[in-house]
Amino acid sequence: MQRALINPATGRQFATVTDSSADDVNAAVLAAAAAAQEWGSATPSVRSLVLLRLADLVEQHADEISRLDVEETGKPWTVMRDGELPFAVDNLRFFAAAARSLHGTAAGEFSTGYTSMLIRRPAGVVAAITPWNFPFIMAVWKIGAALAAGCTVVLKPAPTTPRSSIRLAELALQAGLPVGALRVVTGHREVGEALVNHPAVDMITVTGSSATGRRIMALAADRPKRVHLELGGKAPLLVFADADIESVASAAALAASYNSGQDCTAATRVYVERSAHRQLVDAIAATLDRVRPGDPFDTDTDIGPLITADHRDRVAGFIDRARSAGATVITGGTALDREGFFLRPAVVTGCDQRSELVQDEVFGPVLAALPFDHEDDAVAMANDSAYGLASSVWTDAVDRGLRVAHRLKAGVTWVNDHLPIASEMPHGGRGASGFGKDMGHDAVLDFTLGHHVMVKHAQPAERSGFRPA
Repeated sequence: MQRALINPATGRQFATVTDSSADDVNAAVLAAAAAAQEWGSATPSVRSLVLLRLADLVEQHADEISRLDVEETGKPWTVMRDGELPFAVDNLRFFAAAARSLHGTAAGEFSTGYTSMLIRRPAGVVAAITPWNFPFIMAVWKIGAALAAGCTVVLKPAPTTPRSSIRLAELALQAGLPVGALRVVTGHREVGEALVNHPAVDMITVTGSSATGRRIMALAADRPKRVHLELGGKAPLLVFADADIESVASAAALAASYNSGQDCTAATRVYVERSAHRQLVDAIAATLDRVRPGDPFDTDTDIGPLITADHRDRVAGFIDRARSAGATVITGGTALDREGFFLRPAVVTGCDQRSELVQDEVFGPVLAALPFDHEDDAVAMANDSAYGLASSVWTDAVDRGLRVAHRLKAGVTWVNDHLPIASEMPHGGRGASGFGKDMGHDAVLDFTLGHHVMVKHAQPAERSGFRPA
């Protein structure tokens, strides 16, 4: 079935995509299963070389891939072409190296007369489901780690952003990946559920909302299957009075509005020591007022639209309800008077800690600012969340930065910064933010199974009773 794709920067159709049928899903999974023996038994050097070739091809087609994501998401060209795309290439080159450094436990004699070794085996056929906010780079995170481990993959991108994933699979085939080792299916929830439910799928990896994660877990439990979940977030910033307020304001504004706030690690809650609260709020508001929404292909544009009109209205609804409950919208929160689904970044004060704006994932450019009096209060409020993905601490005191970082319940804590990530380090959270890791060596290991091989090499000592060694 042909389905229209809507450019969120214009609100107009610009392309179509053919959604996959149940038969298409079945064919894709069976193709991945057929390719599993060849790819899973390939040597690490072979897998590494294919991933290196794929990285080179992505780099060569950087403009094409960037255009696909910009048209589908509305994110600025400079953000995609100069930021996300080069990072995706770096991710692939890291995974290529990781493919050659997978190892189990060195052989050893853990029982007298027996040599044991732990071998890493591919998990098998992986169903990978990716979101619309970072379509290309998150497809790279999924397939790069899985392919490095020797798995085959059926990838389902979000319904609104499928084309860069389709192109990625074409380039992977060109790089030397066996036919069937990476297939793409497109469509809505029913396609994803058919993929998750397929009996030949061994493992599921998902980046999406917490609700999506819960649904996937419920479906996977019937078999059961391994599940890897990277879900939502509600990242707090803890700002102490000794921090450089202007630096914090600049970083907080970026972290709240980057990708129009459609980022699970986005700054969403800023807790500020009371003596600096007003000063920081004013500085953040002034910085957000200078953020330039606009045409994604204009190099002067800082942020693009939200993904759909419905999502823009959903985000605006959080702001409206907070205002009705007595909160103050210091700046932003209104739609732009232009085509597309644009929303001015907002900072809101006077929210209750238990309010929906502080507790729920908004997934838009909205930052709630709350004061605190003591370090313990700041930590308690930051940890008072179902989510546990990202956080940051802002202070000139090194000891306090480290001490507070150790107390936060999160997958990553930055000290005096927010948002940077590295290919070598894992990305993932806890609680409602899911479990399992993208990026880093941990991600590749997630797609492997430990296989204990135990070899008898000597006659063990005589033993009494009817029992094994």
